[in-house]
Amino acid sequence: MNMEYPQVKLYGTPGIDWPTIEKGAFIEDGTRIGQNTYIGMNVRIGRNCRIMQHVTICKDTVIGDNVFVGPNTTFLNDKYPPTSISQPPVVESHAVIGGGATLCPGVVVGFRSVVGAGSNVTKNIPDEEVWMGNPARLHMNRDEYDRRQMELQERLG
Repeated sequence: MNMEYPQVKLYGTPGIDWPTIEKGAFIEDGTRIGQNTYIGMNVRIGRNCRIMQHVTICKDTVIGDNVFVGPNTTFLNDKYPPTSISQPPVVESHAVIGGGATLCPGVVVGFRSVVGAGSNVTKNIPDEEVWMGNPARLHMNRDEYDRRQMELQERLG
């Protein structure tokens, strides 16, 4: 049973693959967190987020409301490891982070932005843009992404 965060759904088996949530983390209501996920100290996660399995969220990261984080995503906070200087990523509300993405120290993923699966984010991503690749680069805007998503759902759904 999840006593510390009663309005947050944690997936997995306690003692086996239950998410690890370090001291000082704050997770708002309606968020779901997948198995084998690590959430570092002083992380802030907003309402109604979906954090999939095997995600590593480093100390001090801030994630807004209604954010999707795909499986095997990594948030990094140390630009020149190992140091004690934390420069965590920030993900603003309504963003989508595709599976296997890496967010480098100090980057900001803007409001309603999308990071493609497997991308390596080394720069700030402006609001409403879709970035992909290694390093991630602008691919399209969010309206185009939403249009393509809807077309795919109509064709296959």
